[in-house]
Amino acid sequence: MCEWPCFVLLIYYIRISSLHLLTSCQQIIHQTFMPYRRLPNTDNARVRALEKALLIGKELPPFKLAFSQKSFQEIQSFVPGFKQSIELNKQNYERYLERTREYQKELKKIKLYLTHFVQVVNMAIQRGELHESTREFYGLAKDEKNLPSLNSETDLINWGEKIIEGETRRCQRGMSPVTNPTVAMVKVWYEKFIDIYRFQKTMLEKHSRSQDILTEQRKRADRIILSVWNEVEDYFGDLPDDMKREKAMEYGLAYVYRKNELQRIGPFLFEKRNIG
Repeated sequence: MCEWPCFVLLIYYIRISSLHLLTSCQQIIHQTFMPYRRLPNTDNARVRALEKALLIGKELPPFKLAFSQKSFQEIQSFVPGFKQSIELNKQNYERYLERTREYQKELKKIKLYLTHFVQVVNMAIQRGELHESTREFYGLAKDEKNLPSLNSETDLINWGEKIIEGETRRCQRGMSPVTNPTVAMVKVWYEKFIDIYRFQKTMLEKHSRSQDILTEQRKRADRIILSVWNEVEDYFGDLPDDMKREKAMEYGLAYVYRKNELQRIGPFLFEKRNIG
């Protein structure tokens, strides 16, 4: 008759023992492995941390706030400009990338036209239709049968200018113009390339300036966040570690275990309700 109550009692003692064991393990874990505070390392994370502090600063009266009014006012004045700089830098970068695709097309086009023009000149010389000295009009040696280097933007700009000016001088002296392509077609694509090259350079400079400004603002954001988080931890400094972290996390502070610690404590990180 007593077998069933005894079995239930045994289960009860096993459950109580398991809970005591879990509590002991968790105490050992908290004493041995302490999560460290991780500061934001991306713009989105910085904005979230600042806006969290800003929101709490607006909700709580100064005497209940875990950081100073000086820090609150600095956050309030800094956040709008910081968010604007992030957005501006993003827009400048996207515009630069968008125009880069178009720029690459124009670059390939002018390279093709310059290459074909010089090839046509060389073939005409080879057929005896033009004298070897014709190459000198374009800044080439008269016995240079190879194409000039057109691998860089500087090469394209320099050789494009030489070829257009050289062919223009030839035509002004009454010499037969090179055709297919004509210098007029080369000039059209050269000028299109120069226009987009200058625009692309301007966009790159704008992006570089906005990037420099944002870099400085990131440093200031990090200083503000560090100062606020230090103040918050100091404010709750008399509380036990677990409670202090819990209170600090309400202000946006982030605590994480190191990877090697997670691997070692992983089996013990479960809820008490899963026991039994």
